[in-house]
Amino acid sequence: MRILLVTGKGGVGKTTVAAATALAASDRGARVLVTSTDPAHSLADALGVDLATDPTPVTDRLDGQQIDTRVQLERYWGSIRRQLIDVLDWGGAAGIEAEEFLIFPGMDELFALIDVNKHARSGEYDVIVVDCAPTAETLRLLSLPEVLSWYFEKIMPTERRIMKAARPLLSRMTSLPLPQDEVFTAAQSIFESIEGVRELMSDPEVTTARLVVNPEKMVIDEARRTYSYLGLFGYGVDGIVVNRVLPEDVADPYFERWRTIQKAHLATVDDAFAEVPRLRLRLFDDEMVGLDRLRVMASELYGDMHPIDDFHARSPFRITEDGEVVTMELDIPFVEKEELDVFRHGNELYVRAGPYRRSFLLPDALHRREVSSARFVGGTLRVEFTLPEGER
Repeated sequence: MRILLVTGKGGVGKTTVAAATALAASDRGARVLVTSTDPAHSLADALGVDLATDPTPVTDRLDGQQIDTRVQLERYWGSIRRQLIDVLDWGGAAGIEAEEFLIFPGMDELFALIDVNKHARSGEYDVIVVDCAPTAETLRLLSLPEVLSWYFEKIMPTERRIMKAARPLLSRMTSLPLPQDEVFTAAQSIFESIEGVRELMSDPEVTTARLVVNPEKMVIDEARRTYSYLGLFGYGVDGIVVNRVLPEDVADPYFERWRTIQKAHLATVDDAFAEVPRLRLRLFDDEMVGLDRLRVMASELYGDMHPIDDFHARSPFRITEDGEVVTMELDIPFVEKEELDVFRHGNELYVRAGPYRRSFLLPDALHRREVSSARFVGGTLRVEFTLPEGER
């Protein structure tokens, strides 16, 4: 089973790259699902077929899916939804107004994660290609399992105990609809699904990311930041697709200046992402939508390479032991030392890179050890743990 996350800045062509990649993998014999986590769906347009919130056949071995948040809301959020409707109705909001309030930011990402976990474990597919939302939303999606896990592990059990004890008293004091235990049970079910997808996505043998860029300065700069933050959250990048490169046979003088600019940006991409495969796609003279055109795109993009099996990523997170010293390594390229902060609180190590922060729950073997040093060299953070002086 492989999960491929295709992401990039909005407008770079990631949806067509995702669709072409999924189609090429299915044409080579894999059972493939291509799904979109972008609220502004365009996957159906790229494939030239109508897609639904459940997998829809595109070819014999390829299914497509566009998630409908409202359908998934009832499917996975039923008890919680009904509780929220009761509260909103009690507060004076009802009907369509209440329904609108129930769609929270991040719900598309949440339901996408739940569906990825379900399909990956179903045994129905060999490959799942995820057409991710633009990079900021993608990073929110990929950090969601850790954020929600922290909440469900540390906060929700306490809330559940307090509510169980306080419900009889509160029900006599207020008419506000109080959550019943089935609401917490539904939330626990969602947590278990999130834990399942976190397990899948933390394994670089299963899940990798592929960045799509255009040969433009702002796009490349954002790709570098995305590459850094993917490393922070433990996701390995298996390739860079440079899309819309001017073909050599375009001789019109109007494009000569653009060709010079693009050559400089292509050199930057080759230098910045030298450790991963870099693929190029020309700027086509037609819209690349529909299965026939997507096959042309995939053929030019991958050639004789398998679009999935020939691409691999190294885990950005590693723990090694050398004598009495245990070292945690985390690859966070393109981050300046001033943007990085590391501190320990109890049995958790917190790493902040730019606007993003991640907590690492330390294994039992490190609980008694102290952080003896933290160094950031060549894009890799190295944190060393040693036993207290009296135990060495």
